[in-house]
Amino acid sequence: MPSTSSWWTRSLPGRTVRRAHPHHPGGRRAAARRGRLRLAALLTALAAAATACSGPDDARGAEPESGSEPGSDPEAGAAEPVTVFVAASLAEVAEQLSTDAGLDATVSAAGSSNLVSQVIAGAPADVLVTADRETMGRAVEAGVVKEPTVVARNHPALVVPAGNPGGVTGLDDSLADATLVVCAPQVPCGAATAELADLAGVTFDPASEELSVTDVLGTVTSGQADAGIVYGSDVLRGGAAVEEVPVPEAVEVTNAYPASVVAGTDDAVAARAWLDALSGEPGRRALTDAGFEVP
Repeated sequence: MPSTSSWWTRSLPGRTVRRAHPHHPGGRRAAARRGRLRLAALLTALAAAATACSGPDDARGAEPESGSEPGSDPEAGAAEPVTVFVAASLAEVAEQLSTDAGLDATVSAAGSSNLVSQVIAGAPADVLVTADRETMGRAVEAGVVKEPTVVARNHPALVVPAGNPGGVTGLDDSLADATLVVCAPQVPCGAATAELADLAGVTFDPASEELSVTDVLGTVTSGQADAGIVYGSDVLRGGAAVEEVPVPEAVEVTNAYPASVVAGTDDAVAARAWLDALSGEPGRRALTDAGFEVP
């Protein structure tokens, strides 16, 4: 829109505008009349400009503050990350899944038995994933979870440090003089170890019993033990620091990993979104890449 100054000073083709001398009475009256006309026209132009610049939203009210969504509370704080309790063998998978799926999650990994005890005691968890059905059953009985779903499966595996310095050849006499470390019987990997020993017809005499499979793996990779019984997925976790010694009976022992939203979570929608990602394509891909079997 042209400025009010140019609008008032433009020449009119074919016409000559005569102005009276400003000190002549007629000139003063004409000047006053022109002033009033100019003021009225200016106010009209400003009102028209304001109307043209306004949008439909101005009729409804003020726009929301920058960065806020309609209907949102600008004083409400940001949502807290979902707290996920997972079996130790799933630690890396849970972290990777959260990153790949773009989900804000705090992952707490430990022995399944310990995690269930914490949830029953009231720990602020939103999702629980254990390494066997029996341990999750404690949480179901306590009413802290409902309808768990199996998201992965695993099998026990015998691992030794790179180079096999202890000369371990299997679940046989080579273990007699070897330093063996296993999981404690009250945790899922310990229960799988006991089942494996029964199938193989051997009795273990471990140097230590750990509360998580991660501790068993760490003892082997650090060279403090000649052998350890972990999960098949832990062979990948150990990388070049470990070697797997074949045990035929291991495939007959299967640990199922059930997962569930924790009852009473403060953010059931976000918790369900994380669990859906774990049981969906992102989770299946992450689990398979990590050496787990998926349903």
